[in-house]
Amino acid sequence: MKAADRFASPTLHTLLSSLDDAISIINTEGVIVYWNEAAEKTFQISKDEIIGKNIQKFFQQEDIMHLKVLQTKQTVRDMYHQPRPDKHVLISTYPIYDEQNELIGSMSVEKDITSTIKLNEKLSSASKELQQLKQQITQSQLGDPFTKIKGRNTAIQHIITNVKKVAKTDATVLISGESGVGKELFAQAIHEESLRREEPFIPINCGAIPNALFESELFGYESGAYTGASKGGKPGKMEMADGGTLFLDEVGELPLDMQVKLLRALQEREIYRIGGQTPKKVNVRIIAATNRILETMVSEGTFRSDLFYRLNVFSVRIPPLRERIDDIPYLIHTFLNELAFQYSKPVPVIRRETINLLQQYHWPGNIREIRNLTERLVILNEHSEITETDITQLLPLAKPIVPVFGMKVSLTDEKEKLEKERILQTLKKTYGNKSLTAKELGMSRANLYKKLRKYHIK
Repeated sequence: MKAADRFASPTLHTLLSSLDDAISIINTEGVIVYWNEAAEKTFQISKDEIIGKNIQKFFQQEDIMHLKVLQTKQTVRDMYHQPRPDKHVLISTYPIYDEQNELIGSMSVEKDITSTIKLNEKLSSASKELQQLKQQITQSQLGDPFTKIKGRNTAIQHIITNVKKVAKTDATVLISGESGVGKELFAQAIHEESLRREEPFIPINCGAIPNALFESELFGYESGAYTGASKGGKPGKMEMADGGTLFLDEVGELPLDMQVKLLRALQEREIYRIGGQTPKKVNVRIIAATNRILETMVSEGTFRSDLFYRLNVFSVRIPPLRERIDDIPYLIHTFLNELAFQYSKPVPVIRRETINLLQQYHWPGNIREIRNLTERLVILNEHSEITETDITQLLPLAKPIVPVFGMKVSLTDEKEKLEKERILQTLKKTYGNKSLTAKELGMSRANLYKKLRKYHIK
């Protein structure tokens, strides 16, 4: 008697062949003895190809429900199952016994629900995009400019609460923090929350303008003030901001002679264009930002103390991302949803292990860096999931911290290790130039030398 005949009569064969569900039967050795037409269609494997062969040649062992039922001898009914990465089924699997009540195999009935699952995934993605759009509309309707600042961290929320209070006034605000933490976002939010919101918000990057051009950029010039000057003259940033807000980004880069002139303009509330003889009254609110420690610069004589105290009416320090790692999961998911919507792509899933890896990274570029990374992931990712491998390919330094067996690695040790690596990277980038390195890291030369001694960097 053939092996298949032990399981079914010709009538039963005909019945099973006519069903739309995939039917398969294996013996206790795992050999396929029955495979109907629906199974051929579902798994794209013909009867001639699979019958008489072990099922493990066609499916991963952990994905075979037959083997689990043969082992447990327990029936499985209408369970969601994924026998292959590209297949989703509802499966019922039954142990088969002969007349002597001896286990001789098992039978599976699998209903292909792959198209339903994929449709559900598309609906889920569309639902997330719709929800995000609703949130954007709600936020624009509420008109809270601080919603653009992402973060649920307690320190960030506390800063936002305090900044909202000062935004309603005309007080000068000094924002400090590393590059990429969102200093300009805070400055814009303060302006939009202020009574000057209908007036101009004029930013000027003090570190991006050559010294020779800075005065004309800030104060403007009259016609014929110098060779090449535009006919009719040109207003400077301070004049353009009249009635509104002037944002002095990277104010620590201001040359000393310009610090004197800026201080006078702030005190007198008037400016002189280059080549002009008549002062122009200006009414501006000043918001300044820096990634340097101005107190240290004052003590070193590179920043005027009187200007510092003039700017430091209300100061706020934005913490770097490594000091608010609890925000990383929220930021990643927020940016994934935003950018997937922007590029009309499904929102990829990110595993907990991958998030853990991101929380171990130093983030020298802070929020700007994590958003740029997320954008690259959304654009380059061709799968439904973001893995640790995807991260390490884009962030080679983002490697899991694996402690030596039996040793405890403290948070302080991890921070010092990351700090040392960052200093070494920057020294290499600047070819050993300590002034540029200190500037890049947002610290004074004295502080850098202290770190070099601490970490024995020569």
